Amino acid sequence: MAKSLLLVGTILSLGLTAPAYAQTTTAADQPANATEPQDADQAPAEIVVTAQKRSERLQDVPVAVSVVSGNAIASLTRPNLESATQLVPSLNVLKSGTTLNQTIFLRGVGTATFSIAGEPSVSTVVDGVVYARSGEAFTDLVDIDQMEVLRGPQGTLFGKNASAGLINITTRRPTTSFGGSVEAGFFSGGEYRLRGIVNVPISSEVLTRVTSFYSRYDGNIRNVTTGEDVNGYKRWGVRGQLLFQPANTSLRLLVIGDYYKNNDDCCAEVIGTGPITAGVPVANIISGALPTPRGDKTREIAQNLVTRTRERGAGVSMQMDFDVGTHTLTSISAYRDWRNTEIRDGDFLPQAYVGFNELHDRGPQTSNTLSQEVRLTSPGNQTFTYVLGAFYSRAKADRIFNREDIVCTAATGAPTGVLIPCGSVNANPSTFPGATATFGSVFNNAAIFGQGVLNATDQLRLLAGLRYTHDKLSVYHSRNTRLAGPGIQPSFPVTPTGTGEPATIFRSSTKENNLSGKASIQYDLTPDVMAYASYTRGYKGPAYNVFFNLTATGTNVIAPETVNSFELGLKNSLLNGRLVLNLTAFTARYKNFQANNPDVVAGVVVTRFTNAGTVSTKGAELDLYFQPVRDLTFSGGLAYTDAQVERFRLPPGALPTQVVPSGTTLAFAPKWK
Repeated sequence: MAKSLLLVGTILSLGLTAPAYAQTTTAADQPANATEPQDADQAPAEIVVTAQKRSERLQDVPVAVSVVSGNAIASLTRPNLESATQLVPSLNVLKSGTTLNQTIFLRGVGTATFSIAGEPSVSTVVDGVVYARSGEAFTDLVDIDQMEVLRGPQGTLFGKNASAGLINITTRRPTTSFGGSVEAGFFSGGEYRLRGIVNVPISSEVLTRVTSFYSRYDGNIRNVTTGEDVNGYKRWGVRGQLLFQPANTSLRLLVIGDYYKNNDDCCAEVIGTGPITAGVPVANIISGALPTPRGDKTREIAQNLVTRTRERGAGVSMQMDFDVGTHTLTSISAYRDWRNTEIRDGDFLPQAYVGFNELHDRGPQTSNTLSQEVRLTSPGNQTFTYVLGAFYSRAKADRIFNREDIVCTAATGAPTGVLIPCGSVNANPSTFPGATATFGSVFNNAAIFGQGVLNATDQLRLLAGLRYTHDKLSVYHSRNTRLAGPGIQPSFPVTPTGTGEPATIFRSSTKENNLSGKASIQYDLTPDVMAYASYTRGYKGPAYNVFFNLTATGTNVIAPETVNSFELGLKNSLLNGRLVLNLTAFTARYKNFQANNPDVVAGVVVTRFTNAGTVSTKGAELDLYFQPVRDLTFSGGLAYTDAQVERFRLPPGALPTQVVPSGTTLAFAPKWK
């Protein structure tokens, strides 16, 4: 972590109230994402969440939820989901060279895949809009009101790609006060940040807010081949909001538009050790082309292509809330466009050598998602409360992936035991294997859902919910290979012999219907202590393993993933609400778990996306919020997680040596955090 050399903050306090520790709306029957004036002296027991599609006190919700305030996010080393793992013990992230392949894990469960036709297990929702892909959420989080991390399956209310949990993010809303702020920072290592916010009430009925940010980091790894630093980034973005609340009506209209652009040259594969196999000459030879290894202090690479990601995203959403009698009708319409280009040096070397081929990848992907949600929310102050809704989304993605190799062999009479560059006199003429694949997917999802709570007595509440889901997934793939080589399969589908025609296109589709749901019972042991027990049946839709090196053995449908989850919770409000201490015990079993498995394709170790079998996760968690005095808050958490493989399913054609033994701990599932 870079030490701060200089941090300059200029705050223009023009009527803006200082942000509170957490959202503190108290009306339980307001629509989700409603905004009210916040009280900086509010006790933690009054934290409000929207975990059940309505605003409720955290201590009244029978769900394991970790709440992170916008202030806490802003003070992170870098304000994004990666850094948020420092604040939520059950949350972990798989970092990758491109956000396309980054994965969110909750309780040790997440879906890591290179397939364009696989979905996440942890859903991300921003201002009520479901993001179809995890990677879209990895930009900077600026001007955030609150982040709720809901652990365990949340599909009943939030959809199929929440089989392991949900991250619910709300941004700060326009207020009736004119004002703004500017913050600028400079840190050692060439890191800069600039953030600006302006809040302008056009009238008493029309409020606006604009947020912008710019950040840059030169990097912490030196590429001796190009003479540049890498593992840095340059990011900027803007978000605008318009809130229309006409007088004498119940209508509330919120329109949000955003645009961001990220240029990251992370992550370069640093080789910090010498030859990994003692006594093997070829392993010793290649070390001569690499910077001197210094273990975990290595800060140099030698690569002739900078591994990086070029990314931009944009979206617009419109949320309408209005009263229908005593109920609230909510409509959320959204469209998002996301474009990501992955550039990767796959050989980690400055050039091609005899026995050490060059492998370079370039893979631009375009994606867009159209979604619509409608729901009816009953008042919260009655014997039976409920939420009824319908949801539709169409997520389309297309990718063009190009892989280029340089391969050469030693010429007759060439010396042995030395490194021979391709193109030199001691190397035979090089060959240039390469291929271009075009592939894509379309996810269509339609669902109806409902959840009701019966307030049987003043202390006892019974909850039940169901979601009926219809999924349709369509995929296509075509790879034209000029010359097969390391990491490159022949054309697929196969070119008809003697026709001279290019490869045809592989197409496939599948449909699935599912009924999932949730049931829970909660009881107030005292006015300040609530206990609950819940059962959830979760679901994630079908998938395909559609990627660059697809072959006929990988064209099968990957079956839906299902989960049975049980949870016990105890929510305690102590010291007049100044101390919140929430305890959770859980166990969940996933069948047809969708995961990457080790595989070998064209002589290169890769992974294959399959139904990997059955896995389980169980453990216990603690969330703590303590505010002993005004303006001083302590928050913390502790998680014990035992996530492991129960029964591994060997993919067709895989070697017996590739079996993952039962009892193997899942990746990104630390026992204690």
